[in-house]
Amino acid sequence: MIDRSKLSNSFEFVVTAGARARQLMAGSIARVAVGDHKKTTIAQQEVITKVVEKTGAEDKNDNNGEGKNVVIG
Repeated sequence: MIDRSKLSNSFEFVVTAGARARQLMAGSIARVAVGDHKKTTIAQQEVITKVVEKTGAEDKNDNNGEGKNVVIG
């Protein structure tokens, strides 16, 4: 289970992890140790360890224009 108690903004964590999980399901390579975890858990681990973070730019491929980009740093 992911400990979100140290996060300043749980909503941003959920949005960013969700966007990253979609990227992983589309074939992106995980940036943390995978093990036997689901893509959603891997995405949460990536966000909590700050391997990925949210950007403010809009995604050109995002049809709804919500700007949920995730940049791998």
